[in-house]
Amino acid sequence: MHIDLTGIPIVSIITFLPLAGALIVGVVPRRFEGAMKAIALGTALATWVASLVLLAAYSTSSGGFQFTETTQWIPIFGINYTIAVDGLSVALVVLTTTLTWISILASFGPIKTRMKEYLISFLILEVGMLGVFVALDLFLFYVFWEVVLVPMYLIIGIWGGANRIYATIKFVLYTLVGSLLMLVAILGTAYAYQSATGTWNGAFDYFTLRAHGFDTTLQAFAFLAFALAFAIKVPMFPFHTWLPDAHVEAPTAGSVILAGVLLKLGGYGLIRFAVPMYPDAAQRFAILFIALSVIAIIYGAIVALRQTDLKKLVAYSSVSHMGFVTLGIFVSVLIPVGVAGREQGMQGAILQMVNHGLITGALFLLVGVIYERTHDRAIAKMGGLGAPTPVYAAIFGFFVFASVGLPGLSGFVGEFLVFVGAYAYNPWVAAVSAFVMIFAAAYLLWMVQRVLFGQVSEFLAGLGHHLTDIRPVEILTLAPLGALVVVLGLVPGLILGLIDGSVTDVLASVHAALVAGIQR
Repeated sequence: MHIDLTGIPIVSIITFLPLAGALIVGVVPRRFEGAMKAIALGTALATWVASLVLLAAYSTSSGGFQFTETTQWIPIFGINYTIAVDGLSVALVVLTTTLTWISILASFGPIKTRMKEYLISFLILEVGMLGVFVALDLFLFYVFWEVVLVPMYLIIGIWGGANRIYATIKFVLYTLVGSLLMLVAILGTAYAYQSATGTWNGAFDYFTLRAHGFDTTLQAFAFLAFALAFAIKVPMFPFHTWLPDAHVEAPTAGSVILAGVLLKLGGYGLIRFAVPMYPDAAQRFAILFIALSVIAIIYGAIVALRQTDLKKLVAYSSVSHMGFVTLGIFVSVLIPVGVAGREQGMQGAILQMVNHGLITGALFLLVGVIYERTHDRAIAKMGGLGAPTPVYAAIFGFFVFASVGLPGLSGFVGEFLVFVGAYAYNPWVAAVSAFVMIFAAAYLLWMVQRVLFGQVSEFLAGLGHHLTDIRPVEILTLAPLGALVVVLGLVPGLILGLIDGSVTDVLASVHAALVAGIQR
């Protein structure tokens, strides 16, 4: 049944509803902590419901951008408040709202201090993440991109672990360097458009700039600036070193959002902005990004195999898994029109972004569950954990198998489609990437064997009655993720049908640039 949202600014409502919740939490007296928690969780749930309404109302048959809202913001420079969603945006918006309410609920036990500030930071973080996925004015996009940085800085820096200051500064420096280069590219692109047309009208508009067609020199510099900002966020090798530190020091919910959503900002930026706006440069530099993606896949898996800390192992697995995302994007850029596998590479990249958010988010939640009981994450101390916590062990094993890529679960489909695209581009690239799946099985299954099986370690035995099995509220945070992992594994068409128009649109811009280059 189609839902008619004509006249309702649904995208703005979804984007700024968490801000309203943050303002309400801000005026609640600190002593009413229960009320603050209820307001924050209620706001996040309301935003999630609104995003599901948006998903139901989005017409996959029509495709393209829908629910467009545009208002003049800084007219002298042609900067507008322009937002809309296509299938790619809708998928990532729903992922964001789902993980946000789960993360807030999962925070109620572990966070003991400054709850008001924590909840406000989390809700403002959600505003920034949602804004990135819906903004279609480059200046507005940059504003939302920077909004994400501040609350994440606070979440790690205030509620993180012992080395949180080091991890926070490293996270900010890496992200800020990429962001400033992207700002220069945005301003340079707008100025080039104004110089060519004599007007600032449309100089920051996504659709106008895509249709303009810039010279190859500007495309090269602008693409590299955008791609560097997005590569740091993904993160691609060799810009990944901030990620393990940030994950290890972040509170559990911070790690969930960091892995589940923030890393996806990079993949989204490549697909939405870098490739379609600068298609000539995207084709020129695609081989470089394919090589870096393959290195990231191999490097992340090998380093994960050597980890002794549960959280750091999952963090390095993210480097490897996100390598499949960038690999799928750039092999599709180079595969000629009409060759089987061209669309599948990018479809797999997008599906892998969603799957990684669900599976790795769940794994970080599970690491947090056991850390709350043991205050330790050393794999060597966790032997025999499955005996005193059988339900926890079963859930942990389920998500590990999903991460390995067990057929029938969502992790399998995304990586398989990326392999199809990689094989169409070059069988050797596909072979090397597929071989790394053995490493993924090795580091994850070896970790399961050391943590869950065998005799109960002296460390765990010494905890006595403090080592309890997973609680109902913890199951509540994991159940939606597990259900989505099964549903999307069995019916991946739910996402593939949603994003089909977005994939076709991006690859059409690349093909048009190729044709224009041949004609020149």
